[in-house]
Amino acid sequence: QVQLVESGGGLVQAGGSLRLSCAASGRTISSYAVGWFRQAPGKEREFVAGIRRSGGTVYADSVNGRFTMSRDNTKNMVYLQMNSLKPEDTADYYCAGREWGISSTSKDYDYWGQGTQVTVSS
Repeated sequence: QVQLVESGGGLVQAGGSLRLSCAASGRTISSYAVGWFRQAPGKEREFVAGIRRSGGTVYADSVNGRFTMSRDNTKNMVYLQMNSLKPEDTADYYCAGREWGISSTSKDYDYWGQGTQVTVSS
């Protein structure tokens, strides 16, 4: 099975950018579809973006055009480039893997990282 570790979170002003990374170990990340989810305090975990094993991507409407997800199978890494950040993007961000296609439902994912916190100040 694969282990996932997120990094790259932090505090940024509105309009700024961050790049989150998800490092995989144990198995090659190319075997998995990967999703990014986020959870703000008091809210349910929500889908942000997903990338297929083929590299195709899907985005939530709230981030489409601002966030870009990519993968580098040679480095066993997945990334989430976040631009034009808004205060409502503030949340803990998690990467998750599953051996089938992308899903926007968190329960469909078998492997999760510990999360990285993103705070966007206004």
